[in-house]
Amino acid sequence: MNAYRMKPLAFPWPPFIYGAAIAAAFMLQAYFPLAVAETNIWIARAAGGVLIASAIVLDVWAMRTLLDCHTTILPNRCSTHLVTSGPYRLTRNPIYLGYTLATAGIGLAVLNPWCILTAMIATGATSIVAVRREELHLLSRFGIDFERYCNGTARWI
Repeated sequence: MNAYRMKPLAFPWPPFIYGAAIAAAFMLQAYFPLAVAETNIWIARAAGGVLIASAIVLDVWAMRTLLDCHTTILPNRCSTHLVTSGPYRLTRNPIYLGYTLATAGIGLAVLNPWCILTAMIATGATSIVAVRREELHLLSRFGIDFERYCNGTARWI
């Protein structure tokens, strides 16, 4: 039997990857501070708040869609249904996109430019560690339907 058919990941890595990215950004700012211009700080903080709020809305919407379709939210569990509705019409990874937006938003809100860099690194790491394996899992479970979905929907945005 195909190993990807059982479950895509042995451990749910993405939340830990993004948590490590945020922690790394704060450590980098402590040891290698990047100066932030004093002008219009409120704009950066407001933009950060908007990104964080957008991330929360996107994540809740995606999780609610998965629950409504009676499939798992956890990336280390077997998918029972191919979900192509809700935010999954716009992106194949709305939860991970939400994590990325939240990481960048935190950086803007607390004026830590390192969060932008670590958000990009976390996105790359998540693609390598989780997204590719999840896509193989979905391809082995849903075949041509998943291929059609991939052809019509972007991986990220």
